[in-house]
Amino acid sequence: MSVQITSIYAGVLGLWLVALSVNVAGHRAKLGIGLGAGGHERMRRTIRMHGNASETIPIALLLMAFYEIDGGRGWILHAAGAALVTARIAHACGLWKSEGPHPLRVAGAQLTWLTTLALACLDIVGAL
Repeated sequence: MSVQITSIYAGVLGLWLVALSVNVAGHRAKLGIGLGAGGHERMRRTIRMHGNASETIPIALLLMAFYEIDGGRGWILHAAGAALVTARIAHACGLWKSEGPHPLRVAGAQLTWLTTLALACLDIVGAL
């Protein structure tokens, strides 16, 4: 019942969440904003970079852990973990550059959805 592979990606993505959180705090301090975005577009995007990661990373890691506990293949776990890390960084970079549909943001969102969908299907099939 080890989740050694998932733990690697949970650690990396945990560090990413901390970096995004520190980014929000730094912008808050720089702009003198205690709560919300204070009408600043960059602040709003910074908050969403962190928020979106916080909304998508936990379920994907949970699905990875279930798959690994059920004896899932290591290469699939590494592929899913690498895809999630890549997707979340791409999404944040795209959102940092533009509030609109930047190619990195779109690719990051789609890769996150695809990876989460694949892991969910693997978990369902494994449980049947």
